[in-house]
Parts: sequence; C-alpha cells; structure tokens
Amino acid sequence: MLRFGLTLALVLSAVPALANDSIAELGTGGLILSRSDAVAMQSEDLFISPEKVTVDYAFHNNTDKDVDAIVAFPMPDISGDPEEMPAIPENQSDNFLGFEVTIDGAPAKPQLEQKAFALGIDISADLKAHNVPFNPFGDAAKAALAKLPQAVTEDWMNRGIIIEDTALDSNGQIAGYAPYWQLRSTYWWRSIFPANKDVRVSHRYKPSVGGTSSVSFFNEGQFQGSYAAYKTRYCMDATLENAVRKAAKDNPDGYPKFYENRIAYILTTGGNWATGSIGKFKLTVDKGNPKALVSFCGDNVKKVGPTSFEMTADDFYPDHDIDILILNPSDSNTGDAN
Repeated sequence: MLRFGLTLALVLSAVPALANDSIAELGTGGLILSRSDAVAMQSEDLFISPEKVTVDYAFHNNTDKDVDAIVAFPMPDISGDPEEMPAIPENQSDNFLGFEVTIDGAPAKPQLEQKAFALGIDISADLKAHNVPFNPFGDAAKAALAKLPQAVTEDWMNRGIIIEDTALDSNGQIAGYAPYWQLRSTYWWRSIFPANKDVRVSHRYKPSVGGTSSVSFFNEGQFQGSYAAYKTRYCMDATLENAVRKAAKDNPDGYPKFYENRIAYILTTGGNWATGSIGKFKLTVDKGNPKALVSFCGDNVKKVGPTSFEMTADDFYPDHDIDILILNPSDSNTGDAN
C-alpha cells in the first residue's frame, strides 16, 4: 500500500496541555467476529478524533441459514506499573473507554470479561478471593490492597502481583502497595445474522490519547531522537517538517512550541468474515484548529468539508494499523500551520 503523510489541522481544544513529560497511548481497534465463511462485511465507516472514535459496520449473511456468532471488542491491556503513565479516559471504571454498542439502532448490553495476570500467570482468582477490584488504576483497588492480611501482602509481593507504592506519606514513609498486575478486558455478545439479510452494528468509545509535553523528535535546531521512527510510523511530510522548523525559528528559545498527542487504532485484528476484505471502507479524521498539525499514513486522503478529511477504498484489506500524530500549539499566538 502506498503511504504518504498528510498535514492537516485538528480541533484539540478538549485536550489539555500536559504537565508530565510523556503519557502513553493505548492502541484500540474495532470488532472481531468468530470465524465465519457466511457473513461478509459490506462496509466500515470509521471516525477518529481526540474526543471520540465511532465505527459503523454493515454485515451481510450471504447464505440461506441464520448464523449465530460471537462478536467481541477487545479493550487495550492495562499494566499497573506506577512508573508508566497510560492515557485512560475513565480510569475509575471497568469500562475505562466508555464503550457503547448498538445493533440495528437498538442499544446492546454486552458482557464484560476481565482477567488479571502477573508474570503471565492468571491471578484473577486471587483478586476475587480478597475482594480486590481488577482495574489496577482504580482507587478501589488500592484501598482494597491496604486491607490485605500481612501474609497475603508478602505472598503477593513475592509473586509480582503488587509492589511497594513509590508515594510517600507525611512522615516520609512508603504509603502502601500498588497493583502491578496486567488487566485484560473484552466486551462480547452473541449476535444472530439472519439469512440473506444485513445487520448494522455501531460502536463508540473515548480514545486513549497519548502525549508528550514537547516535540520529541526535534531539538537544537534539527530533527533527531525519535525522528526516523516517527517519520515511518506517521508518514511525516515536508509540510509538517517545515512548520516545525519555522515554529522553532520563530521562538527565541529555539524549540517549536508544540506538544504531541498520539492516537493508535488497531485495524488489523479483524478479517474473520467471508471475504476477509471490507466491501467499502471509509476513514474520517476530525479536522479542527488550523494552528495544530497532524500526520498519518493513508491513500488518497481528501478534504471533504471544513472540518473533515476522508479516505475511502473498495475491497479494502487492512494490512496496517492507523497511527495519528498531532502537534498542538502550546502557544495560542502561534500562526496558522497552512
């Protein structure tokens, strides 16, 4: 697939400036079906912005018999390492992406399956036995750890389930213990695909938007550091690079006044339908503030309105994921990027 960079403008007013150096984005994708040679994906309409991701599917059962299939939405894994800083939209909830789904316009109630792992070993039963919530970033989990018997605490420390909390209390002592396990979450439901009929499934969630408080690939007047990796991953083009150079030149301190935001969408996990390809695929990236830059890889991307850019393809086979880099001005006086 031919890949090229696209420099656009994106609305980022809802994304705050980052006080910390870097926050990691969590790659999230779409729906996965149990393997079926009967159900085809006629179309997928994907919309991505820093505020929301929406995906509309049209499936068609090509046979004369109803198909009973499992449909799943894998949530990104979360690792409870206090040294890491993943971007979690709703970190106190098991539904930490605010996932919602409708089938033919009616709200569905998918089941949530969650498991916890430490050193690759399923420790879900251990957490349940001591009433410890699975979400490693939830306040409830940390509070539950403080109530564990000392023998259990020592055992879990030895097994890599928890670690000492790096935060200190008012006396300068370790305040307690922090989760160190990995959480795997999947929403799933059974869906009937009637014979020779279409089924329309739509879902939405809040994306995990990673960020860095500055431009990580430009320093001391030149592109360096992660530049080569970024150029490959985000298809950065000359327009974006020239804008970064100009922003650095215009700043007396010599660095470009941008902070990074990153969105990762996993497009390659699907394909368990009749043809393996998507009949009609459409990707829309939200456009906004002309002072922000964005770069991502795509084919024949076109501006279709004042706030939207679109890529379409027929018989589309998803052979790579979608990574979006946003450079948002940290100085409101920065001039237009275009």
